[in-house]
Amino acid sequence: MQKIITLLLLCLSANAYAQQDILANNLDKTTAPSKDFFQYAVGGWIKKTPIPASESGWGIGNMVQEEIYNRILAINKNAAIAKAANGSTTQKIGNFWKTAMDTIAINKAGLTPILGVIKSIDAIKGIQALQNNIAQLHKMGVSSFFGHYIAQDDKNSESIIQNYSQGGLGMPNREYYFKTDERTLKVQKAYKDYLLKTFTQLKITNPTKVVSEVYELEKKLATASKKLEDLRDPYKNYNKMTLADLTKLATNLNFENYATAIGVQNITDSIIVGQPEFFKALGTQIKTTNLATWKNYMKLRVITSNAAYLDDKTYINAFNYRKALTGATTPRPRWKRVLDAEEGAMGELLGQLFAKEYFNEKAKERYSNLVEAIREVYAERINKLEWMSATTKQKALEKLNTVDKKVGYPNKWKNFDKLTVGTASYFENMVAANLYWHEYSINKLGKPVDRTEWDMTPQTYNAYYNPSNNEIVLPAGIFAVPGMRDEDLDDAFVYGYGGASTIGHEITHGFDDQGRQYDAKGNLTDWWTKADGEEYIKRAKNIIQQYNEFVPVDTLHINGDATQGENIADLGGMVLGLEAFKKTQQYKDGKLIGDLTPVQRYFLGYAYGWMYQEKKEKLANQVMTDVHSPAKERVNGPVVNIPEFYEAFGIKDTDPMYRVPAKRVNIW
Repeated sequence: MQKIITLLLLCLSANAYAQQDILANNLDKTTAPSKDFFQYAVGGWIKKTPIPASESGWGIGNMVQEEIYNRILAINKNAAIAKAANGSTTQKIGNFWKTAMDTIAINKAGLTPILGVIKSIDAIKGIQALQNNIAQLHKMGVSSFFGHYIAQDDKNSESIIQNYSQGGLGMPNREYYFKTDERTLKVQKAYKDYLLKTFTQLKITNPTKVVSEVYELEKKLATASKKLEDLRDPYKNYNKMTLADLTKLATNLNFENYATAIGVQNITDSIIVGQPEFFKALGTQIKTTNLATWKNYMKLRVITSNAAYLDDKTYINAFNYRKALTGATTPRPRWKRVLDAEEGAMGELLGQLFAKEYFNEKAKERYSNLVEAIREVYAERINKLEWMSATTKQKALEKLNTVDKKVGYPNKWKNFDKLTVGTASYFENMVAANLYWHEYSINKLGKPVDRTEWDMTPQTYNAYYNPSNNEIVLPAGIFAVPGMRDEDLDDAFVYGYGGASTIGHEITHGFDDQGRQYDAKGNLTDWWTKADGEEYIKRAKNIIQQYNEFVPVDTLHINGDATQGENIADLGGMVLGLEAFKKTQQYKDGKLIGDLTPVQRYFLGYAYGWMYQEKKEKLANQVMTDVHSPAKERVNGPVVNIPEFYEAFGIKDTDPMYRVPAKRVNIW
């Protein structure tokens, strides 16, 4: 997640703002910046801020999210009591909220809402019926067997195409089925305990035996799944074929029938298969695993995908398993869980109201201008690169200049007229939302690409780079600093917190190990000279090696290969933000604020964006499953590669934060 700046105006007086300096207040002055910069920068805040029992971690993103939650909560409560027209935005929001918060009705119903789905699974008599049921589960949002999604063709960004990928696991990824360290073994046990509770709840005969059968089935799927780092190569994970070809590969699964069942009109079109070896193994398992085990696997997937929308017992069973992954000891308040579900179901409906009230044109203009400031210095740096040829520079500049920026909220909103939100049950509303999004997605096939579309809602605390559109998307929700107004933030803070950790970070994703393989039009193609490509890989290996050295928890090392894209983007963002900041008046004036120089404030502003602490369970989970490095390493990792950091904080060659020049990473 990337962090930026504030636009959510709070009711605090101007004097209150003037009296505080959030950077100085968060310092841990018992730790020297030369020893541990992250601890120095935000350790004061960490020491006085415990992680809530209901959370796996706590930091800047959570504090921003609290403000967003309260605003969205008000929208929902007002909608629930409004006399809104049937089918209106207010009516849909109100119905969703009232139904999801009616715990008396939900607990009374128990598993009743899903019994129809369970009966359809029980009725399966053979492989053909099994395949049809897979399609129905996918349409209603149940993760199982494999992944299927609709997206732009990586090698032809003007075309929308079906994508098939590995999936179907109950634990976060393949590594959880094979690692034997103490922490992972605890997760495996917690998962098996959860399976036993679930199969017992479903009144399945001999549940202990069924747990063993389903777990071993998932383990076989995990064996055929690629590792996290192997999923980063866009060429190796791009295998274009027909549905007939995939059927031959998977042997016992007919993907032409599957595509018809999910609503695809032209089954003769090409598809992209991410991991063919997984589908070959899946086809084998379809035949060699008995049908009863597959049925129990499907029932489990129905429960796990919908536990949050059913009765308290079902939710708590799932939560108790998740504790082993997150370290959270108590459930989050129901109202927050409902808002999270609503965000996924119809977040852009909420976004229309959110953006109207909390994000004005002046704010949109400021961050649009900041994008251009970052783009300008990036172009200057590309032109000065000594290791890159003129030919590659020209194409890099072409790509940079055509990066589309989307700031705040969409210019065109999605149409939710076909989404019906009733009052029958929370589960049914979630299924209706999943069916709506499935149809929305399938209907893109055969139509022109809509490059105005957003894949995040305005109130989202996140941002992204989309290589197929060559665009950066910066939702309004990420432009927030808790308790502060934007006009009270100095440029040093803004350029570190916003310019570096989000805008510069996202633009650099267009030129990281994956993004650099897409051209200005968003097509996967090699636009580099052979020598330049080899030099880039050589330089990227330096950052892989650097992050491999980090051990955030227990004996777990960061996977430098899997995280290299995010680490490159962090370093690029920090370099670009600093170069842009050097052009501001604050940098030129050099005045102290909070006894800190402008450049010190810049680096501290960046660190503020990663002011976060995690419980060990969550930290271990992140290291094993996430392509992002933990917060501490996202700060200490890039700063040691930047000469200005050493000068700003007086880092000497005998200090722990010192990295010898020969090992410092320099790509962009």
